[in-house]
Amino acid sequence: MQRDGSPHAFCLGIEATADDFSVGILSFEGTVLANVSIAFMSETGGIHPREAARHHAKVAGTAIIKAFQKANIGSQDVAVIAFSQGPGLGPCLRTGATAARALASYLDVPLVGVNHCVAHVEIGKLVTGAKDPTTLYVSGGNTIVSAFGGGRYRIFGETLDIAVGNCLDVFAREAGLCQTEGKPFGAIVEALAKEGEELVELPYSVKGMDMSFSGLLTAAVRSLKSRKHRLEDLCYSLQEQAFSMLTEVTERALAHTEKREILLTGGVGANRRLQTMLKTVAQEHGSRFCRVPTQYALDNGAMIAWTGILGFKHGLITPVEESFVRLKWRLDEVNVPWVEELC
Repeated sequence: MQRDGSPHAFCLGIEATADDFSVGILSFEGTVLANVSIAFMSETGGIHPREAARHHAKVAGTAIIKAFQKANIGSQDVAVIAFSQGPGLGPCLRTGATAARALASYLDVPLVGVNHCVAHVEIGKLVTGAKDPTTLYVSGGNTIVSAFGGGRYRIFGETLDIAVGNCLDVFAREAGLCQTEGKPFGAIVEALAKEGEELVELPYSVKGMDMSFSGLLTAAVRSLKSRKHRLEDLCYSLQEQAFSMLTEVTERALAHTEKREILLTGGVGANRRLQTMLKTVAQEHGSRFCRVPTQYALDNGAMIAWTGILGFKHGLITPVEESFVRLKWRLDEVNVPWVEELC
């Protein structure tokens, strides 16, 4: 094996922006050799950043060893270490960055800091074959509609307050729903929504090209506590309103950019109802709908490794003394020189 950035070298990527500590190993050709994730589960609901960071520090060594075992390579085969530099939760990001710095220093290989949001787009393009999509990225921490233009991924719409995934999670907790066997709250809400029959009146908040979910959540919780509606109807209504907002903004961005693909990524992208709505939009505009498989749509080390490879190939190396984490590092602040070559 070689460590000079050739196709036979490998990149190890560390993702630790929130509740998952994940390690991915990819070849420079884009083959995923390993993608190991160990999730932090809070006992009281929500992500507690310092508790999650302690969890990450505890499992980091195990995740790295498992990744090497699964990839069936040695540490001498790694040409570069990549890590999620931001955006994310400070304690979690710092834990991942510390592990990446230590590993890069020990192996004497370059370090590449990766924007978490860019990584979601890039792994999505890799695994779906999308070339130049309008992307809807929806998760517990992010809600962004973006597309490439002028050297960067431009944001055409985003949440003004809470992310759509957070909206669904908080409602589920308020309803007393329980996660079983690691099933996310979004999936539980989706299952109940399928049994819904009545569309309860809830706020629809699209402001220009941006969205607001806090008022929708407040109204849904208020209706829940009033006990005037079945839980199944509220789940159905909450989904319909939230996803209609997402679909409207994505469709307008698609029409404006005239892209020929819609890419759906992030944990909320696993929802079948949202997929159906976006497929319809894609068909009406003569575009291809691309859904990122769940293992790569959720936060994962593979997406960090792949984006690290793209950056490394274009000389975007992060000196250790400049590898501080960036909690609010926006998607549209990142230059992506590799995309120029593909468009």
